[in-house]
Amino acid sequence: MKAAECRVAFVGAGNMAREHIRAFSDVPHVTLSGIFSRTRGRAETLAKEFHIHGVYSSLDSLYEATHADLVVISVFETAMLPVSVAAFDYPWTVLMEKPPGYNRMQAQEILHDARTKNRRVFVGLNRRLLSGSQAAINNLAENPSPRFIHVQDQQSLEQAKAIGHLDIVVQNWMYANSIHLVDYLRFFGRGTITSIQPVLSWDSKNPGIVLAKIVFSSGDIGIYEGIWNGPGPWAVTVTTPLRRWEMRPLEHASFQNSGERTMNPVSIHPWDEQFKPGFRRQAEEAVQGAMGGPSRCATIEDAYETMCLIEGIFS
Repeated sequence: MKAAECRVAFVGAGNMAREHIRAFSDVPHVTLSGIFSRTRGRAETLAKEFHIHGVYSSLDSLYEATHADLVVISVFETAMLPVSVAAFDYPWTVLMEKPPGYNRMQAQEILHDARTKNRRVFVGLNRRLLSGSQAAINNLAENPSPRFIHVQDQQSLEQAKAIGHLDIVVQNWMYANSIHLVDYLRFFGRGTITSIQPVLSWDSKNPGIVLAKIVFSSGDIGIYEGIWNGPGPWAVTVTTPLRRWEMRPLEHASFQNSGERTMNPVSIHPWDEQFKPGFRRQAEEAVQGAMGGPSRCATIEDAYETMCLIEGIFS
């Protein structure tokens, strides 16, 4: 029996939208049905490059013309709330870029509206779907021992301003960009978060080092280390008595066994080299979800819980 085609539509025509379109164009049994963007010229350019069937002038006309199974929303943080809420008026599955709104309160509004309208919503926390992240989480699932999760983050508010982000986004930069790292605490930590204990607190007037201890009901312990306006890596380690996993940079995973000194690298899946890392697997998982199957994509509930964790660390 021939597999059903999944009709995918796109909202937004910037660089991130292009990366999503590239990924979805490689997934079997996908039709790129249409695109809508306020900058129609850029939408027309992408439609021509990737053979998208139609360019539309509104979200309403995008759905009415395509009846897409899945819509991918890639818009600025300040536009995510109104655009996503408008998209929930239609019965397609939604994959929205992270973050879901520029702060926790906006994420709560998006979650509430998605639940009210009974929509299936994924959020593009693509680093969960890196081949290295998947290798680590699958291996750790075989090990019941407590986990110590250490997340190292680095952010620059000056850089955020320099690349043109609005002041409200810069003021909430931990939601816009640290979500990449903070989400790893929830991805690897088991159970619910029982406490968030500040060690070095966030100072919005003088951003520097932020340290927090996160305790999970499973007994897992996490440490968030954020270096603001200073040098530092993006890195994640997960340590158990039997094996230590390390991702530095995040796309490269390796492990060290108990009693050994050497690190054993994990091969990177070609998808993470040919596409924006995590995007190709995320696209396939989103299609599976849109067609009624299981999906490993992060849900709006996952993303909201991570936004709550960010608020707890930086409050």
